[in-house]
Amino acid sequence: MEPCVWVLFTDRQCEESVTVSSACDGGPRQAVALDGELRQWRVRASHRAPATPPPPPGWPAMDDASSAPRPRTPKRPVPFGDGPADPPVPEPDANGGRPRRRGAPVCFRKANLYSFLFALTVMFLITASYILMGERKGLLLTPSPYRVRAVVSPGQSPLNLTSARDYASVKLLVKTIAAKVEFSTRHVPDVKALVNNEPHMFSVVPREFLPDVKNPCWYEEHSGNATADPYGKNLYALYSRRFRTVCDVLRKAFREHLYYRAGRCYRMRCLPYFYIVGQPKCGTTDLYDRLRLHPDVRFTTMKEPHWWTRKRFGVVRISEGFHDRYPVEDYLDLFDLAAYQIQDHSGGNASRNPSKRNIITGEASASTLWDNNAWVYFYDNATDGEPPFLIQDFVHAVQPDAKFILMLRDPVERLYSDYLYFSIANKSAEDFHERVSESLQLFEGCLAELSMRSCVYNTSLNNAMPVRLHVGLYVVYILDWLTVFRRDQILVLRLEDHASNLKYTMHRVFHFLSLGPLTEQKEAEITKSPASNTRRPADKNLGPMLPVTKEILQEFYSPFNEKLAKVLDNDSFMWGDHAKLM
Repeated sequence: MEPCVWVLFTDRQCEESVTVSSACDGGPRQAVALDGELRQWRVRASHRAPATPPPPPGWPAMDDASSAPRPRTPKRPVPFGDGPADPPVPEPDANGGRPRRRGAPVCFRKANLYSFLFALTVMFLITASYILMGERKGLLLTPSPYRVRAVVSPGQSPLNLTSARDYASVKLLVKTIAAKVEFSTRHVPDVKALVNNEPHMFSVVPREFLPDVKNPCWYEEHSGNATADPYGKNLYALYSRRFRTVCDVLRKAFREHLYYRAGRCYRMRCLPYFYIVGQPKCGTTDLYDRLRLHPDVRFTTMKEPHWWTRKRFGVVRISEGFHDRYPVEDYLDLFDLAAYQIQDHSGGNASRNPSKRNIITGEASASTLWDNNAWVYFYDNATDGEPPFLIQDFVHAVQPDAKFILMLRDPVERLYSDYLYFSIANKSAEDFHERVSESLQLFEGCLAELSMRSCVYNTSLNNAMPVRLHVGLYVVYILDWLTVFRRDQILVLRLEDHASNLKYTMHRVFHFLSLGPLTEQKEAEITKSPASNTRRPADKNLGPMLPVTKEILQEFYSPFNEKLAKVLDNDSFMWGDHAKLM
């Protein structure tokens, strides 16, 4: 009988040959562990065989017509602790001496099985967590349902605006975009649809406010325990150390300001009288710092609560995905300090200092005008990729008489300032214009498939563009805000005017908010303090953007600026080379 060898398995760290007590064509059957990947081969001692040997138990029958069977692992080549192993069979010594015994190499097979089971368990737990918390965690890292076609292939190098050929290509790209610019009228949703999407918010905020208070305030019935911590569950306190410090003061004042009437307990609640809504890197911080010096103005604890645009949807930090959604009560808590002051000087205390009844509150989230990126994850009844609801729809539904201040600047310079402020490493004028060229290609690719408004509010596009081109399309956002608010409710300022004539712009703000006159000393304090949040010294050392990049961006923003100048009836909003940096 011819001996044959069956290779059952192999392991790189357990290289052993084991002879199994069985017959193969009347001879011994041997299991050989080879260094390499798992194989199942039949090795014969002779070149010819009278018949095909029968396979071991559990192995598939081999086809005589094939030179080798397809690899398949036997059902039980080695037991894993669930039964006795086959006894080892003597193996001839290399020198032909006395046979020696060896055990089956099970160590690494067990380790591989345990590793596989562990990995499978981890994958199951991760999958389960995403299923259970999918609406809150990691959703910002997934694409929106309205995807933008890839206009830059992975192997394609970014355009080099300094080369004549690429410069001409980008110029043509910008002209293509300009030819597709259109300003259509959006459909305004009815209040019933808004209430259906935010029922809790509308159940908390009343339709009417206190008539004898300038700021929008009301008394809310307090049904909880008067000794309990009213700010213990506030999510702003969880992420803001500054607000946690303020909460210590608010807790002490809370019980003192509870109002009792007809056996019931009430607390005063307030919304902001005005909003500084945008835009980023346009001087909103400087305006905020100066305006809060006015004796009749109170702001939230932090400059930018971002409740309407982000926290309301559970966005704490964009890179972290979604968390628990912040209820409107957490947002109202930010105005409690001002509410207590308004309450102290209203009613019976008004005679002591009537001017205190004219205290107004404000907030300065620079995302309010433009950031609707969360809509694709919460509103599923969009038409042609346009959001069915915008931030201003909900603000108008609860505060139809609110006032808004916009600070704008030349969108070309705004984009470069935005890049310098938010980029972390490898910042340079050359890197900036490469990012600009890629963003322009992405924007043009979106316009080839969707409308202008759909592209401006497209979450996938906004996240994909290396620089935030869309934030500088001011007129698109302003036109949408004017569909729900009157023109006299929105004050639009230019940063260039604010920097050159600070006293004039601040007087416009005071008049717009109907604030009382100031003493000369107080006005000087407000107008003569140094500018806030200016460009960092390290960023100033990088110098201006390349002239060719500036030319391209000016041509890109030109049709939008022209439309903005017509809407606002002010040609200065067309900007140009005369715009000053702050």
